[in-house]
Amino acid sequence: MTLTLQQATLVLLEGFGNTVLSFALTLVLAIPLGLIICACSISRFKPLAYLFKAIIWVIRGTPLLLQIIVVYYGPGLLFDIQYKERMTAIVIAFTINYACYFSEIYRSGIQNLPRGQYEAGYVLGMTRVQIFFRIIMPQMIKRILPPMSNEIITLVKDTSLAQTISVIELVAAAKSLQNTYVVIWPLFYAGAFYLIFNGILTLLFGYLERKLNYYKV
Repeated sequence: MTLTLQQATLVLLEGFGNTVLSFALTLVLAIPLGLIICACSISRFKPLAYLFKAIIWVIRGTPLLLQIIVVYYGPGLLFDIQYKERMTAIVIAFTINYACYFSEIYRSGIQNLPRGQYEAGYVLGMTRVQIFFRIIMPQMIKRILPPMSNEIITLVKDTSLAQTISVIELVAAAKSLQNTYVVIWPLFYAGAFYLIFNGILTLLFGYLERKLNYYKV
């Protein structure tokens, strides 16, 4: 039994669909959640700040693979609750993990801005919220775009960990072809999917960085 390129492409595209789905949902949820976590971790209310700093420390200090296992099996062991879709557990685990990483990038971008930016806003009669969205955020976006792009590209590759709980993503689809047809080339073919996807993202982030070059900080 011979595996054709067309057959492999159809199977890998199905797995790639789950890869893109988990990537997109994680990004949509983790970017705003990271901003919330960042705000809590730098809050003037110390108990709240310490709590979220501890959460960030735990998430950044443990493997994403372990976090996926805890998120998937934890509710069943503790509360006898089972996920209807395994993808839900993957998105939750990825979102929590990447939101914590994004929060640290946000924090670095915010705290590295001169304090005078806030003071100038207060002098102009702006509220703290207005200062953040009109003055701080435009400068922060320019500063954090390179590290954010690195994390987002890493997320594309981390989606392969979804196979840990039997979600058929790109690598899992390639491995199934390898086991069925006893050939190794589907794994390299899957690698081409990642290269193309990450290449598109790299071009996109490069374009965004060039667009933001007008704003000097």
